[in-house]
Amino acid sequence: MTKIVVGVDGSDASKDALRWAVDEARLRGAQVVAVNAWQLPAAAPDLGPMMATATGPYEFAELVPQLEESARLLVEGAVQEIAGSAAGVEIQSVAVEGPPARVLIDAARDADLLVVGSRGHGGFTGLLVGSVSLQAVQHAPCPVVICRHREPDGD
Repeated sequence: MTKIVVGVDGSDASKDALRWAVDEARLRGAQVVAVNAWQLPAAAPDLGPMMATATGPYEFAELVPQLEESARLLVEGAVQEIAGSAAGVEIQSVAVEGPPARVLIDAARDADLLVVGSRGHGGFTGLLVGSVSLQAVQHAPCPVVICRHREPDGD
């Protein structure tokens, strides 16, 4: 069976990518693997092993299960919202720790196609293609489809 990997970060473009991947999987008789990459905040190592919160100090290691669960719920929620029952398409939701581009490229090692949104949640919204999309095109071991989100007014 063919496999289509799709990056899902909850952005509108990633939801469009998921929608496209499910439609393509239906045509090809393929499986979809929806992948969300998560990581500790970049400042975490600089803050040391402990940080105080309103409820007291905590170890950054305590954040890992919460971040992993949030990532899993995000990708599962997007799959449910976009694909629903997706009759005839097997969809697997995966949350993986690591930089998004690396996680998606690794997940696509045995895939026939990698699908990503053109823009995620990054700060440079005016760019046509985000850094993850660009890295996917440059380094993926399979063909890459980039789905651009269009606003309802056609922009």
